[in-house]
Amino acid sequence: MNRADPAPAASSDNTPSPDAATSSHDASPSQSATQPTDEHNPTGRTFFGHPAPLANLFFVETWERFSFYGMQGILAIYMYYAMTNGGLGIDRTVATGIVGGYGGSVYLFSILGAIVSDRILGAEKTTFYSGVLIMLGHIALALVPGVPGLAVGLVLVAIGSGGLKSTVSTLVGTLYDRNDPRRDAGFSIFYMGVNIGGLLGPLLTGVAQKELGFHFGFGLAAIGMAVGLVQYMLTRKNLPEHAHGVPNPVDRSTLLRWGLALLVAIAVFALLVVTGVVSSGNLADVVALLAIASAVVIFVFLLTNKQVDSDERSRVVSFIPLFLGTAAFMALFQQQFTVLAVYSDQRLDRVINIFGLVQWEMPVSWAQSFNPFFIIVFAPVFAWMWTKLGSRNPITPVKFGIGIILMGSAFLLFLPMAGVASVPVLWVALIMLVATWGELSLSPVGLSLATRLAPERFPVLMMALFNLSLALGTALSGTLSGFYSEESETAYFGTLGAVTIGIGVLMLLIAKPISKGMRGVR
Repeated sequence: MNRADPAPAASSDNTPSPDAATSSHDASPSQSATQPTDEHNPTGRTFFGHPAPLANLFFVETWERFSFYGMQGILAIYMYYAMTNGGLGIDRTVATGIVGGYGGSVYLFSILGAIVSDRILGAEKTTFYSGVLIMLGHIALALVPGVPGLAVGLVLVAIGSGGLKSTVSTLVGTLYDRNDPRRDAGFSIFYMGVNIGGLLGPLLTGVAQKELGFHFGFGLAAIGMAVGLVQYMLTRKNLPEHAHGVPNPVDRSTLLRWGLALLVAIAVFALLVVTGVVSSGNLADVVALLAIASAVVIFVFLLTNKQVDSDERSRVVSFIPLFLGTAAFMALFQQQFTVLAVYSDQRLDRVINIFGLVQWEMPVSWAQSFNPFFIIVFAPVFAWMWTKLGSRNPITPVKFGIGIILMGSAFLLFLPMAGVASVPVLWVALIMLVATWGELSLSPVGLSLATRLAPERFPVLMMALFNLSLALGTALSGTLSGFYSEESETAYFGTLGAVTIGIGVLMLLIAKPISKGMRGVR
């Protein structure tokens, strides 16, 4: 899982975007590690030596990820299970395509969330209202029957999650001075909350779905988000004063034009849906095309803009192969919510035998908790390893290549089980372990790199490009899942694994030219 997500768009203060393990931004100590200033910590209280509001944001993100991944863990099977089993009876290929398209749309909406945060509401209010939308989406999934509940629920969760991705990490950044030596550690604590929520969500909603039904699982996700919102409301006033402001407020006339443009876009999209141009069957393809088109427009704008100097232009060009590499990685990695959900449902031996006395079938969604568990275990190991290597640390394109190769290798590990009637759960754990190592090699540095390669005048656009690479890869995971079947496992996993390893090897071969083009950014 991309639990180095939420991937925030750059804010107006260029808040760094660290990963689940550590940020790559260096901080020079100019402030006491134990004496937060009143400006950043109005209450004066601390949380493990950090500003007290970090605890609020930690638990908000824990509950938000609990609800998001808890819902996503049962989403695919809810759609393709027969109505007699509590599902919607949607074709399995269409169902996994919807999951991929929905996942990609979250990253597209994160760009809209960044604009709303920076120009209209500010990060604090955007975070709150985004959380409300997420909760309402889960309530719709829990209470509104059939396809209408699915449609309303996914739209609300996608918009809300996109908005929250754009803001909550920015709020963490407001708790520290730019040079505060505790900054990186604070983000590490925060992202531990991300992974705790991602671990517990599929476990608990999976049990609720299995024992009580899908709508109880969605209801549990709604309750989790509600708990997060309540505790946020009780303590949001303790955030620093500048966290409540709008960095670059838009004037009323411009806001009106934006509103009209948004209404036109909604009307056009509705027309495309009514005429059948956009449908549940091609949603993933549509999101992928939107991501590609948007990325091309932004790349062309940055490369032709006169406010971008030659060094910055070179850095933008160097990001193109990294953009494509990230999309390729995510196209396989995000299949844990599409193909792996189907695989867990139909191919895993999920029966747990306790001393021969009790047998219990593990919920399908539990397989999706392997990744956050391994993140929690190995993120500190990777952080220690990169620190220990010091000057021998691989350059960023090499880390990208390693991550992509590991992801392709994880898919090849499916092959020994292609002819096995009932696959052991621990084998999937091994596959997700290798995939997680790939994630820790690529995702953390990718998010940070986008902030460092960004032209000075266009930091938000560079973060938009990073989010678009995630949107493209996630949407492709839905498109590719349509080719999966139990009969085609050897060809499916073998082809995608081999092609992805090839992309990783190519990345290693061109690592030095890419690094040279980054003009001093390692």
